[in-house]
Amino acid sequence: MVWTGTWVSDRLGIELAGDDELRGLLGLALRRNPKRAHLLVSGVLGKHVPQLPSVVHGHGVTLGRRVRALLGPEEAARAVVLGYAETATALGHAVADGLETAPYLHSTRRPVASVPSAGGFEESHSHATSHLLLPEDPAFFDRGGEAGRGPLVLVDDEFSTGNTVLNTLRDLHARHPRDHYVIVALVDMRAPEDAGRLAAFAEETGARVDVVAHARGTVRLPEDVLARGLRLVEEQDGRTADPLVPCAPAVAPVRLELGWPAGLPDGGRHGFTPDHRARLREALPAMAARIVDGLGGPGQAGRVLVLGFEELMYAPLVLARALEEAGLDVRFSTTTRSPVLAVDDPGYAIRTRLAFPAHDDPADGPGERYAYNVAGGGFDTVLAVVDSAADTPALHAPGGLLAQLATAAPRVALAVVPAHTPVPRTPDRQESPVLPAPLRGPDFSSYEPDDVGWLLQDLSAVRLEAPVEEREEAVQRGGAHYAESLPVEYQPTEEYQELYRDALAGSAARIARAVGTVTELVLAERSPRPVLVSLARAGTPVGVLMRRWARHRHGTELPHYAVSIVRGRGIDANALRWLAAHHDPADVVFVDGWTGKGAITRELADALAGFPGFDPEIAVLADPGSCVRTYGTREDFLIPSACLNSTVSGLISRTVLRDDLVGPHDYHGAKFYRELSGSDVSRDFVVAVEDRFDEVADAVDQQVKEAASADRAPTWEGWAAVERISEEQGIHDVNLVKPGVGETTRVLLRRVPWKILARRGAGADLAHIRLLAEQRGVPVEERDDLPYTCVGLIHPRYTRGATGADGKAVGSA
Repeated sequence: MVWTGTWVSDRLGIELAGDDELRGLLGLALRRNPKRAHLLVSGVLGKHVPQLPSVVHGHGVTLGRRVRALLGPEEAARAVVLGYAETATALGHAVADGLETAPYLHSTRRPVASVPSAGGFEESHSHATSHLLLPEDPAFFDRGGEAGRGPLVLVDDEFSTGNTVLNTLRDLHARHPRDHYVIVALVDMRAPEDAGRLAAFAEETGARVDVVAHARGTVRLPEDVLARGLRLVEEQDGRTADPLVPCAPAVAPVRLELGWPAGLPDGGRHGFTPDHRARLREALPAMAARIVDGLGGPGQAGRVLVLGFEELMYAPLVLARALEEAGLDVRFSTTTRSPVLAVDDPGYAIRTRLAFPAHDDPADGPGERYAYNVAGGGFDTVLAVVDSAADTPALHAPGGLLAQLATAAPRVALAVVPAHTPVPRTPDRQESPVLPAPLRGPDFSSYEPDDVGWLLQDLSAVRLEAPVEEREEAVQRGGAHYAESLPVEYQPTEEYQELYRDALAGSAARIARAVGTVTELVLAERSPRPVLVSLARAGTPVGVLMRRWARHRHGTELPHYAVSIVRGRGIDANALRWLAAHHDPADVVFVDGWTGKGAITRELADALAGFPGFDPEIAVLADPGSCVRTYGTREDFLIPSACLNSTVSGLISRTVLRDDLVGPHDYHGAKFYRELSGSDVSRDFVVAVEDRFDEVADAVDQQVKEAASADRAPTWEGWAAVERISEEQGIHDVNLVKPGVGETTRVLLRRVPWKILARRGAGADLAHIRLLAEQRGVPVEERDDLPYTCVGLIHPRYTRGATGADGKAVGSA
């Protein structure tokens, strides 16, 4: 038979090397995913490829028995099993079946308000990255008795880079440390360097880490495989007619009543105990008999596909296994979120696809879902098995899953398993609602999905912009806060854009040096595995660059999130709660672009007083105000990302905090300006700086060495200078004095400026400041005594009839 990886291998040069069993277990397909070109398609997992239920369940049970033999009876009796959503939920269940006595939990992307997260982690290569751990029993991970916590068995379908497993181990070891971990997978495809990282974790923690797999090998990838894979997907999309929602009438499927036992969970989303396992085994024969009767008897069912639903894999699998044991010709697979190219070729693993809208009201919003290799599979009956949360009008609508299945098989049946509703174990659990996962590009921001997760809510559909002069008047009269509205986005002239491009070309190496320095200081002094949390939005390009430096220089993938902080109102408390639930607060490093007078530095310190464990010290690219001790430079120079607004910050607005839009359990808000994509330079900025990393590496090493022995204690001289200028200029309000190139730029772009103080001879760093000042009719006063390159003064006591310092009427941007 033709290997189902031949088509991809021939075109992209991807190779599988290793055990002889690999090609029998795996085929290849192409992802519709900008992070990884290929997909290893398992033929025995029951996800993308319909397979005999006994084969799917049997592979997991065999792995579980091998784990039991490795641990021995006593340790196996103390173990707990954790599986990964969505692909490995049934595999993890089957491994727990093989262990016999272990309780089971799988991660989920479906939050439940009554169950606080017991942890979480990121799956960096996935199309949907955030996983929640929501055990109904708060003590789930502490099982083990007087001898302490027992072994933790982590189950995934494939062990490729090890990033997901390492993220999980670090998160759970910080919360529930133990002595023994067992990693289980159908295939172990790690490269030698990836295996070394797992060994390093074991050495670091003193824990034993074992790996159990059916087969081992590696995937050999050409250097340009991602770009070529994306081009190949585009080419195939252009050649094949692949309508996502073909016309099909609404379908009334045969609805089958299962007689599911009352109170029995539908799977391991919130925990599945050995007692649950025993109850399910006892009930399966009767449920299978009801299905057979509902299909008209064994002779009428024909060739049957039991189709599970995303994370709901185990219940449909064991129902299919029971039908197989009853004598039916049965195969099993499930729907999925994963977008994959379909190619009707014997040498390709995904021959056909059905696409349909999500039908379970997912927390991360609507989207397409898929069923692969169903059409053309020769099935007489497709039995869709969903939980009650997914039995919605969208499931039954024209173009929905059931209608799509009707185009692929003569008969469609539906069985619904009651979705398990966890019962809170403690009185306070209702007070901790599960917060949404971070927003990511391309749905929110123009950055790569891996570059940053935004702990914000999307307010793109809300009208928030107001003219600059109206906002300034309202703020200064005390009738509004600056974070309650947004300024109209400044659209730069061609002359200004040329200045930006010149500034970037001239300063990219200097920025790269500062990025490298601050990142190395964070890694050396704050945490070997920091969680970067940038203060949106000025800090976000810096966080993206720090993350890329760590990857480029050390091969380390650092998590990076963006959160909102608002002067006078503090940091987003819900974002902090999400971070604390998913990461060790001690590893969190807050990142900003630059310091001015240090107001945000003080704001953060005050805001974190109620959140123990977080370090309030900010790491910044530039610290001209001498407000922090972790910085890339203390020069006040032009950082080109300060020249523009959203078009250099992922097309994200500044953050919004307004009572009618942000509730007590909501993140602060922001807008995604998709309409400005034609002017977006966010990725170009990052790439221009990243291209200089190798060039500045030696200089960074020298600068870090010097910083290690230098006195970097903050002097707050910037704050003192601002107080002096405020009094000299008769303003008497430090909030209206914005020191430094970055802050002065903000004054000219977003506020009503009064005048600009500039250090004499500052040169190119002030070219864009002078142009903006000219465009707005704002005078520039040169000084010899400034500690900053420039200082922007907001018009004091502003009203729309006010004039500038030169007597001219103030206009809006």
